[in-house]
Amino acid sequence: MSFAFAVAAVFLLFFGVGVRRDRRRFGNAVYLGLAVTFVGIALLAGIEDAPPGVAETVMICGLLVLGLGPVVLAGLLTANGVKMVRKEGRRPANLLSLLAGLGMFGVMVLAVVAATTDSWALHMFVLTLVLLLGYVSFLFVCFVGYAFLYGRMRIRRDADYVVVLGSGLIGGRRVPPLLASRLDRGRAVYERLAAYERREGDAPVLVVSGGQGPDEALPESHAMADYLVERGFPPGAVVREDRSRTTEENMLFSKELMERDRPGSSCVIVTNNFHAFRAAITARRAGVNGQVVGSPTAAYFWPSATIREFVAVFLQYKVVNLGICLTLILLGVLAWASR
Repeated sequence: MSFAFAVAAVFLLFFGVGVRRDRRRFGNAVYLGLAVTFVGIALLAGIEDAPPGVAETVMICGLLVLGLGPVVLAGLLTANGVKMVRKEGRRPANLLSLLAGLGMFGVMVLAVVAATTDSWALHMFVLTLVLLLGYVSFLFVCFVGYAFLYGRMRIRRDADYVVVLGSGLIGGRRVPPLLASRLDRGRAVYERLAAYERREGDAPVLVVSGGQGPDEALPESHAMADYLVERGFPPGAVVREDRSRTTEENMLFSKELMERDRPGSSCVIVTNNFHAFRAAITARRAGVNGQVVGSPTAAYFWPSATIREFVAVFLQYKVVNLGICLTLILLGVLAWASR
């Protein structure tokens, strides 16, 4: 038990150092997840010393979570997926929670079939699949947990720019509710920065970032600027970045504008809350000195959006992650071949 607590303390130290160096590192999420995991192991190891009845209660609760938790989660994801399709259409990005829920049901059925047969190959296949899902699930929980913490960090007060990321237009011209929430949050952040005492001529600037898609009549940034100005935002405080097509380009092209006018400047980047942590990782990789904050998003949109964000982050570290996944598959093949 003491060993597990010691390991947890080491990972917690790594987490603290990582956050102090740069809050936008995905490694911080992994360190925190490992620290919590080893604390849990230490607590379980010491459960036998707990008062009478506590160990039994913990065991029953654990069995219920392990037995019913996946079924409940799969059901909720499937139901959310159906709702997403009804509200947002059948685009691939809107199917993620539905596919995740159905996939979980499929794995559970496969595990039951494997448990009732004597097929060594099927046993090894299910075991390998469970190990792969365990690794990915651990990273997913780390991602969600740290993204929650990151989204609640205090907004910096010394930023020179507020950068609002684009997200597509309705009918090629109009700002949709999702983007409007970003713009409203960006304006609130801008006004908060402007309220602090600043040197003369050093007022913050709001950058709207988004180029023109193939189905859009004008660049997203132009529609975003029009949305703000029509609601009383000062036109001279808005700068349009109208070349970007991806989050990476949002960061790079906005950085060019900021460095051109105020070299060495800092910024607060505004996106939706489900996208904030991935945008922070992208900003770090692009060399942007910026904190990312999120705007509110409809609850039903969260599961699919969060899965999409995690997949994107997972693939940003594909050498490590795919290497570990291939190693687990290789171990499963070797175990099957050794029979």
